[in-house]
Amino acid sequence: MTEYLTKDLQAAMEAARRAAQRRSGRLCIHDAGEVHQVLRMWEDGFALAAKDAPILHGFVDLYDGPRHLYQCLVMTSRVEEGERIYEFKRHSRVADTPPVDFERIEDEPPLRLPPS
Repeated sequence: MTEYLTKDLQAAMEAARRAAQRRSGRLCIHDAGEVHQVLRMWEDGFALAAKDAPILHGFVDLYDGPRHLYQCLVMTSRVEEGERIYEFKRHSRVADTPPVDFERIEDEPPLRLPPS
Protein backbone atom coordinates (compact mmCIF):
# COMPACT_ATOMS: atom_id res chain seq x y z
CA MET A 1 0.00 0.00 0.00
CA THR A 2 2.86 2.41 0.69
CA GLU A 3 3.87 2.42 -2.99
CA TYR A 4 0.67 4.39 -3.75
CA LEU A 5 1.34 7.10 -1.16
CA THR A 6 3.37 10.22 -1.89
CA LYS A 7 6.69 10.78 -0.12
CA ASP A 8 5.22 13.71 1.84
CA LEU A 9 2.30 11.63 3.06
CA GLN A 10 4.62 8.76 4.03
CA ALA A 11 6.85 11.17 5.97
CA ALA A 12 3.82 12.71 7.71
CA MET A 13 2.51 9.26 8.67
CA GLU A 14 5.92 8.25 10.04
CA ALA A 15 6.17 11.48 12.06
CA ALA A 16 2.68 10.89 13.49
CA ARG A 17 3.59 7.30 14.39
CA ARG A 18 6.74 8.45 16.21
CA ALA A 19 4.83 11.22 18.04
CA ALA A 20 2.20 8.72 19.21
CA GLN A 21 4.95 6.36 20.31
CA ARG A 22 6.55 9.12 22.40
CA ARG A 23 3.24 10.06 24.02
CA SER A 24 2.22 6.50 24.87
CA GLY A 25 5.61 5.29 26.08
CA ARG A 26 6.29 5.21 29.79
CA LEU A 27 9.90 4.11 29.46
CA CYS A 28 12.46 6.82 30.11
CA ILE A 29 16.18 7.19 30.73
CA HIS A 30 17.51 9.24 33.65
CA ASP A 31 21.00 10.61 33.12
CA ALA A 32 22.59 13.16 35.47
CA GLY A 33 19.27 14.75 36.40
CA GLU A 34 17.91 14.78 32.84
CA VAL A 35 15.03 12.60 31.66
CA HIS A 36 14.73 11.33 28.06
CA GLN A 37 11.73 9.41 26.67
CA VAL A 38 12.53 5.98 25.20
CA LEU A 39 10.86 5.27 21.86
CA ARG A 40 11.50 1.54 21.95
CA MET A 41 13.60 -1.00 23.79
CA TRP A 42 14.89 -4.47 22.91
CA GLU A 43 17.23 -7.01 24.49
CA ASP A 44 20.50 -5.31 23.51
CA GLY A 45 19.55 -1.63 23.59
CA PHE A 46 17.03 1.18 23.22
CA ALA A 47 16.23 4.12 20.96
CA LEU A 48 15.57 7.81 21.64
CA ALA A 49 14.38 10.50 19.24
CA ALA A 50 17.53 11.67 17.41
CA LYS A 51 16.69 15.39 17.53
CA ASP A 52 16.38 15.43 21.35
CA ALA A 53 18.85 12.71 22.31
CA PRO A 54 22.27 13.44 23.77
CA ILE A 55 25.26 11.22 23.15
CA LEU A 56 25.15 9.06 26.28
CA HIS A 57 28.17 7.20 27.64
CA GLY A 58 28.45 5.34 30.92
CA PHE A 59 25.75 4.52 33.43
CA VAL A 60 22.11 5.52 32.98
CA ASP A 61 18.95 4.40 34.76
CA LEU A 62 15.94 3.01 32.88
CA TYR A 63 12.50 3.66 34.38
CA ASP A 64 8.98 2.52 33.53
CA GLY A 65 7.02 5.50 34.82
CA PRO A 66 8.04 5.81 38.49
CA ARG A 67 9.40 2.23 38.72
CA HIS A 68 13.18 1.81 38.40
CA LEU A 69 13.79 -1.19 36.11
CA TYR A 70 17.47 -1.32 35.10
CA GLN A 71 20.82 0.25 35.72
CA CYS A 72 22.51 0.25 32.30
CA LEU A 73 26.02 0.75 31.00
CA VAL A 74 25.62 2.34 27.55
CA MET A 75 28.57 1.85 25.23
CA THR A 76 27.74 3.08 21.71
CA SER A 77 25.21 5.07 19.75
CA ARG A 78 24.35 5.79 16.13
CA VAL A 79 21.54 7.54 14.25
CA GLU A 80 19.15 5.53 12.06
CA GLU A 81 15.87 6.80 10.56
CA GLY A 82 15.42 9.66 13.03
CA GLU A 83 16.30 7.58 16.08
CA ARG A 84 19.51 7.55 18.11
CA ILE A 85 20.26 3.89 18.84
CA TYR A 86 22.09 2.96 22.05
CA GLU A 87 23.50 -0.46 22.88
CA PHE A 88 23.99 -1.97 26.33
CA LYS A 89 27.36 -3.19 27.43
CA ARG A 90 25.47 -4.50 30.43
CA HIS A 91 22.15 -3.88 32.11
CA SER A 92 21.21 -5.11 35.57
CA ARG A 93 17.70 -5.42 36.91
CA VAL A 94 17.12 -3.33 40.01
CA ALA A 95 15.77 -5.35 42.94
CA ASP A 96 12.70 -4.21 44.87
CA THR A 97 14.05 -5.62 48.13
CA PRO A 98 17.49 -5.31 49.69
CA PRO A 99 19.80 -8.32 49.41
CA VAL A 100 19.98 -10.69 52.38
CA ASP A 101 23.20 -12.08 53.84
CA PHE A 102 21.73 -15.42 54.88
CA GLU A 103 19.98 -18.35 53.25
CA ARG A 104 16.21 -18.22 53.39
CA ILE A 105 14.55 -21.53 54.16
CA GLU A 106 11.29 -22.04 52.26
CA ASP A 107 9.54 -24.23 54.86
CA GLU A 108 10.44 -21.97 57.78
CA PRO A 109 7.38 -21.46 60.03
CA PRO A 110 6.07 -17.91 60.41
CA LEU A 111 6.71 -16.07 63.64
CA ARG A 112 4.29 -17.27 66.32
CA LEU A 113 3.01 -15.21 69.20
CA PRO A 114 3.08 -16.80 72.66
CA PRO A 115 -0.31 -18.01 73.94
CA SER A 116 -2.06 -15.47 76.13
